[in-house]
Amino acid sequence: MTPLKPFLALLITTGVFLNNNLLLPVGSVTSPHDKDHLSFFDTVTNSINSKPSPELAGNNRSSTRSRVTLGCEVWEAACSEEVLRLAETPENVEWIKGLRRKIHENPELAFEEFETSKLVRAELDGMEIEYRYPLAKTGIRAWVGTGGPPFVAIRADMDALPIQEAVEWEHKSKVAGKMHACGHDAHVAMLVGAAKILKAREHLLKGTVILIFQPAEEAGNGAKRMIGDGALENVEAIFAVHVSHEHPTAIIGSRPGPLLAGCGFFRAVISGKQGRAENPHHSVDPILAASAAVISLQGIVSREANPLDSQVVSVTSFNGGDNLDIIPDAVVIGGTFRAFSNSSFYQLLRRIEEVIVEQASVFRCSATVDFFEKESTIYPPTVNDDAMYEHVKKVATELLGRPSFRGVPPMMGAEDFSFYTQVVPAAFFYIGVRNETLGSTVTGHSPYFMIDEDVLPVGAAVHAAIAERYLIENS
Repeated sequence: MTPLKPFLALLITTGVFLNNNLLLPVGSVTSPHDKDHLSFFDTVTNSINSKPSPELAGNNRSSTRSRVTLGCEVWEAACSEEVLRLAETPENVEWIKGLRRKIHENPELAFEEFETSKLVRAELDGMEIEYRYPLAKTGIRAWVGTGGPPFVAIRADMDALPIQEAVEWEHKSKVAGKMHACGHDAHVAMLVGAAKILKAREHLLKGTVILIFQPAEEAGNGAKRMIGDGALENVEAIFAVHVSHEHPTAIIGSRPGPLLAGCGFFRAVISGKQGRAENPHHSVDPILAASAAVISLQGIVSREANPLDSQVVSVTSFNGGDNLDIIPDAVVIGGTFRAFSNSSFYQLLRRIEEVIVEQASVFRCSATVDFFEKESTIYPPTVNDDAMYEHVKKVATELLGRPSFRGVPPMMGAEDFSFYTQVVPAAFFYIGVRNETLGSTVTGHSPYFMIDEDVLPVGAAVHAAIAERYLIENS
């Protein structure tokens, strides 16, 4: 052994590395912006945190990247372990739960997420992550990485629901009649958590991660407006998660192809002629016409749709007159329809209108059908790209273990993430929050909805690993 080798062995044993003729103890290097103390996410790099906008940066990379001693040029088990370790430090777990609780206590409805957005921006500012704001009124597009390609996006929705929370706990909603009853508070916390992990590993990123904080998933097609405002600029693939009570805490579930149905609503006005009930021949009865239309609508799925192509048409509203002695002049019916392909979805839309109008005419009535297209309430099906699904499956399996990933069946629920899937390859997946001991068993849109918060750091780690590994494998 030469005299130099014992010295090098000592450096390695004590966790010290040579970097530009300086001795750097691992985990002890501050960034130029942290003069007083270290974040628990600080890493061995002296890169400046703030990055130029991806729209301006091109392929330029910080010269400090060449000085990184350790990295994940090829993704290995150690890379997954490090991402999970960062997510599950006690300090991070406490922080991410606190963030979710702040959002939960102050729910905001679609396109009203001003304080939620402000909180997210404050966290991003603290991490020195740059962003564009506003998109779609309250949305945010942030970025971490080189500023150059490839670009991969992760998305979280921010809006709450008009529901009065019935769960009695310390962090119950403080806003009467509003509640995070679908887990979007958890989605935001997990994405901010992923941002922190990715910022800590920014020197390892082989491209740029776009972080999309989206308003109005529930009632306003926020995704559609985010896309219109440039949220997917340069993006090559996008991923998103939704909490699920179908699976135990931290279990990941997804499937290739159609995952969630396309969703639309309709409202039909069937008009006749008012008359006294004892003289029906002097009236044109819209109740009879509407009743026939409701019955005929049931035949669209049962007699026109392929039994192997799941579809739904449900009439959920029927409103006529309120005088028991008068045949009304009009009846209003309404409902919803669902399908797993665009072709089937728009075939349903066309046939619903035809059936209502034609059945009304059989009984001498007229009808108009509104599908609320101007209000943007039509959601296309959410269809996972096969390759992106396989990427989620691979990352989740290697990060959490093979038993932690499950294939799932399609569901008739709808998600406006579907608009992203129509623009770029995408994958949507679930993360379990079911914990019977805690009482976390009630599905979304219920006043008794709650989650197992142990899912939060895991979700952050999954997001971060999906994004970082995508960049490695597509750079």
